[in-house]
Amino acid sequence: MTKLSSDRGAALITALMLTTLSLVIAMALLSTIITGTHVAASQKRYRSSLTAAQGGVDLFTREIMPRLFQADYDPAAFVRDFPGLDLKVALSPCLRQKLTSPPSAWSSCDQAQASPDPAQAPDLTFRLAGLPPATGFNISTKIVDTVPGNTDRSGYYLLDAGGAVAAQDDVIRPQHVPALYNIRVQGMREEPGVREKARLSVLYAY
Repeated sequence: MTKLSSDRGAALITALMLTTLSLVIAMALLSTIITGTHVAASQKRYRSSLTAAQGGVDLFTREIMPRLFQADYDPAAFVRDFPGLDLKVALSPCLRQKLTSPPSAWSSCDQAQASPDPAQAPDLTFRLAGLPPATGFNISTKIVDTVPGNTDRSGYYLLDAGGAVAAQDDVIRPQHVPALYNIRVQGMREEPGVREKARLSVLYAY
């Protein structure tokens, strides 16, 4: 009986094993780099949507809401005063109730209008252009809760950008209790396949 032994082919097997290990390490590094790139791009898109949503809060609270309190305000004036934004305001009885009454008195609002989801039957929508011109951001805004106050909505005694109008008379006025509004805003980039969106919940005192 003869015992056979040979070391031929060991070097080839060792080389193949090292090559396979190198390929596995290279694939792992490549996968990590690709995943990191996708995450960085997703975070960038989210930050852009968040900035757009913050702009929607400023526009709604500083420009739109004071005009909504005017009973004779022309809805067509929104398009004229804010060109290029594709601004759409749902000037409905529901929105009028939201501005002055608590949620228990929103009898004109249906389930979608009373929903806390800003993308479902929003009170205000508009579009912010971005770069390149083919892309932009869709902003949806909705009032989801209201605590009425005694704010004078005539425009004479309202606070403006941190200052106040001082009246020169001796009339005793009640303590100011501002109306509180819980406003939900959603900003989303209008690109096919983009899922990143930013939602804000803001407590606004008027």
